[in-house]
Amino acid sequence: MAKSTKKETTSIEPGETNLFSRFSPSRQHKIAFGVLLVLLAVALAVSFISYFVNGKFDQSELNDFTNRNSHVQNWLGKFGAFLSDFFIYKGFGVASFLFVRLLFITGAYLVLDMAVSKLKKTWFWDIFVIIILSILFGFFGDFLPELGGVIGYEMNLFSQDYIGKSGTLLALIFGIVIYLIFKIKISPDKIKGFFENAKGEINSDLVPENNGSTAYNLEEFAVKDNDDIKDSLITSPNKKDFESDEEDLGEITLKPISQFEINKEALKPTISTASELILEPTRKEIISQGEVEKPHENEFVIEKVEEEDIVEENLAARLVSDFGEFDPTLDLSNYKFPTIDLLKEYASGGITINQAELEENKNNIVETLRNYKIEIAQIKATVGPSVTLYEIVPEAGIRISKIKSLEDDIALSLSALGIRIIAPIPGKGTIGIEVPNKNPSMVSMKSVIGSAKFQEAEMELPIALGKTISNETFVVDLAKMPHLLMAGATGQGKSVGLNAVLTSLLYKKHPAEVKFVLVDPKKVELTLFNKIERHYLAKLPDVEDAIITDNSKVITTLNSLCVEMDNRYSLLKDAMVRNIKEYNEKFRLRKLNPEAGHRFLPYIVLVVDEFADLIMTAGKEVETPIARLAQLARAIGIHLIIATQRPSVNVITGMIKANFPARIAFRVTSKIDSRTILDSGGADQLIGRGDMLYTNGNDLVRVQCAFVDTPEVDKITEFIGSQKAYATAYLLPEFVGEESGINLEVDISDRDSLFRDAAEVIVTAQQGSASLIQRKLKLGYNRAGRLIDQLEAAGIVGPFEGSKARSVNIPDLVALEHFLNNEKNNQ
Repeated sequence: MAKSTKKETTSIEPGETNLFSRFSPSRQHKIAFGVLLVLLAVALAVSFISYFVNGKFDQSELNDFTNRNSHVQNWLGKFGAFLSDFFIYKGFGVASFLFVRLLFITGAYLVLDMAVSKLKKTWFWDIFVIIILSILFGFFGDFLPELGGVIGYEMNLFSQDYIGKSGTLLALIFGIVIYLIFKIKISPDKIKGFFENAKGEINSDLVPENNGSTAYNLEEFAVKDNDDIKDSLITSPNKKDFESDEEDLGEITLKPISQFEINKEALKPTISTASELILEPTRKEIISQGEVEKPHENEFVIEKVEEEDIVEENLAARLVSDFGEFDPTLDLSNYKFPTIDLLKEYASGGITINQAELEENKNNIVETLRNYKIEIAQIKATVGPSVTLYEIVPEAGIRISKIKSLEDDIALSLSALGIRIIAPIPGKGTIGIEVPNKNPSMVSMKSVIGSAKFQEAEMELPIALGKTISNETFVVDLAKMPHLLMAGATGQGKSVGLNAVLTSLLYKKHPAEVKFVLVDPKKVELTLFNKIERHYLAKLPDVEDAIITDNSKVITTLNSLCVEMDNRYSLLKDAMVRNIKEYNEKFRLRKLNPEAGHRFLPYIVLVVDEFADLIMTAGKEVETPIARLAQLARAIGIHLIIATQRPSVNVITGMIKANFPARIAFRVTSKIDSRTILDSGGADQLIGRGDMLYTNGNDLVRVQCAFVDTPEVDKITEFIGSQKAYATAYLLPEFVGEESGINLEVDISDRDSLFRDAAEVIVTAQQGSASLIQRKLKLGYNRAGRLIDQLEAAGIVGPFEGSKARSVNIPDLVALEHFLNNEKNNQ
């Protein structure tokens, strides 16, 4: 689990050491109080232990507590005798030892500057256990009062007065069950798995280690008829290897085994708990003078990756303040990240392995290949949530293209939809055959968000897409993609994929660090994110709704992002850095002056759903700014996610594909569509329901997309939207179209009172833009727009030039003063 420390920023003069900068007065108070709690816990432990040794003697002395001549034998003196008598005898009995644990843990959290808020559950459940145990031990209060204490004894009697002894005992058992379920999280599946593990360990203990002695597998010596042995050989892919030995099959030769030669077929371990199972055909081995003649092995290996660790808390909540001297999150310093329990657990999360199904598929694959004279040396099966990968190693001399051409034949033999052959698997030297599971497992968003791989990911924009065939959480960094293209047929999971992307970022990034520009022509897919408008969304100043549903406004928004891109590149140029990460780091260290226009730059993620609809209605007007952003916006933190259900060449053009190396393909209907998206086939063989292929210019990775339902998104956005937010959404700079760039005559008397100030700002910066006037004069968008129109009418700035800043016609302030005086005299 990733470790994080909470830092409190302090102002340090140049040259001053920052060794003790984090020890602010409040920090010192926490450390002092934490040390006090730890020492108090130790004192309680000492006094409690001493009570059980000398408690009875000390009780007689407690009545004379103030007399200095009285003596007690408690190791902590009279104070210890008083504490132990108060907590153990008069309190909760032996359950009081849990108070030692609570005080110690709380003190340790304060000393180590960890989040004390997470101790709420610990305090609740420990006090719950203290009460349950004290009442339970109250049954023995008549002859051992120290077990339950006075409180436990009296509470036990009080309960018996109303529900009797049996009712009290049943109520206590119910309390223990509640603790085991909600705190220890014991479930019937875990209990079943425990006994299965124990059974597997007992079976493995039957075969001793190879310590020089010879062990014999008893099940391997079971007497078989010749017909039974022949039948087992017929199912073997290497039947021809054994034909010469059929006349000797009646002989059973003892086979010495060691820990390296265990016949795993005889052991039959439980599949759900075993990491791999090797099934090999039985044939006789001849022992001659201690040497074993090993035949050619044909084995079947079933692998299952161990379940990943699940993190119960959102670690991003502990990393909010982990910045340098400037903390961009201070405007929303009390912001709380969404908790993982807002997401729904759709299943147990484990993968069920059907051994019969695996064996049947293996036999069908082997038989089909044998029909075409293709022999197999080894088969390995890797079971995933929805697909099982069978890796085969063919005999020497077999052409790979011959196996690849049998895709439809293997699909026919398996009676399965979506057989995909990978020949060869890159980096492995094997051939892969992906076969859909008959009973696929759903991958919940909670399982991938809670995985340690996502929670501990050190990425700028981490995205948890789902789980791979090997049941590993698949996490990618949007900042390194740098843009993502998602395509697939209708109803195959694109909208769920977009929700998974947005949910991942909401769980990892603070509102000050990332903003979303959402384009939703369907008007129903992304509307739930309206609730977080003032936290995470960005929009144009004159637009009412942050989520864009009108295609005519998309063009303005895209061009506005181009203006934002140009403005950010100007800031990077002035800061002499190459990318947004270096720029923000420099700004955090207060090496950039906000008075010069510098500011903390959040990442901007543009999400466009149904891109094909935009191309149909706007065409080049949309494609041009999209291509420009895709080419240039990576370094300044603007990233694009485009989704479409029509992956045709007039939608996903060559210019788009060239700038979107990261692509996700859900199921499509034809190989042509698959090649249009991925430049290779395979997407037409997917099984739908979130089954997808991901590529970032290298190999294809098959992933089962995590499922996040609408109620889950609603809970997350409701949780975020109910908190304190910014005054408005993140405002994008203005974009004025060419039709608005008309030189209007404006009377001097009608000019804005800040006209001269705005002119001085423009001339000083030699950059004509309304956004500059907004920042410098702290004006709204409409007034800054009117000022820029008046400056254009006066001839101080040039006409509109697209995404570029307007030209400034006045070289300096002296020339501006002379210009304004002449204008006034001529009026």
